[in-house]
Amino acid sequence: MARGSSEIDLFLDMMAAERGAAINTLAAYRRDLDDYAGFIGTEGVGPKAATTDMIRAYLADCAGRGLKTASVARRLSAVRQLHRFLYGEGLTPDDPAAVLEGPKRGRPLPKVLSLGEVDRLLAVAKEGLADAARPVGERLRTARMACLLELLYASGLRISELISLPVTAARRDQRFLVVRGKGNKERVVPLNQAAKDAMATYLALREEAGLGPSKWLFPSSGESGHLTRQYVGRELKQVASAAGLPVAKVSPHVLRHAFASHLLQNGADLRSVQQLLGHADIATTQIYTHVLDERLAGLVRDLHPLADDD
Repeated sequence: MARGSSEIDLFLDMMAAERGAAINTLAAYRRDLDDYAGFIGTEGVGPKAATTDMIRAYLADCAGRGLKTASVARRLSAVRQLHRFLYGEGLTPDDPAAVLEGPKRGRPLPKVLSLGEVDRLLAVAKEGLADAARPVGERLRTARMACLLELLYASGLRISELISLPVTAARRDQRFLVVRGKGNKERVVPLNQAAKDAMATYLALREEAGLGPSKWLFPSSGESGHLTRQYVGRELKQVASAAGLPVAKVSPHVLRHAFASHLLQNGADLRSVQQLLGHADIATTQIYTHVLDERLAGLVRDLHPLADDD
């Protein structure tokens, strides 16, 4: 009983309808749960008849296939949620996953760029933008990349949120962006002047290049109608390389981390950063507490009257 399990279909329908799960999230759950259903299917049962021992055996099989601890933990989370749903709906007499503990894993600290590295990245992204002798197409591509990076760093948007921004986000009087994030929830993030200027320059060059109107701020000829995450990631790697930064250290998500970390370094509180990032749970934002720890330690070191002079 692999793909097409009615129990899994019911669970995913609930995730979409009640929790507003995104397509990518549903696809990830589908992959993990189909793998689980395929494993217990070798015993001739489906999720409704699974036992705790079967789930333990599945986790052991995942580990035996060389899956990383984080991947095993993610699959257990999906299996737990499926069985909690089935039990809650009265489709099973008990929850066989409730007693299981996930593999222990340390949460890695996010990769973070320094302020100087972000400045260097932005400077390289803008090189040649003001050179009117360059072909307009080249200048437009430069302006688009500069706009993407300024918005990423100024707002902390997820890359999926950024590429799907409507063109109305670039209104002249715009001081905030209204973003529809995970779970279809809206949040408001402020725009700084650098981001607004970058959008204005980019749109002016789009007009100069004679490109037609689009409802997207970053349109493309692809199926979605706007740039893809993969395209932006590749372009950003090229800018990072030109800026002399380790390519493996730079990604759209790393700029989101830089946004959050630099805010905290400069005195923002964790709850405000949580709201700006669109985290449903402040526990997710707490991966940045190492920044707060460093700042507080510095305050004690620099300001406490009994701190060591050396």
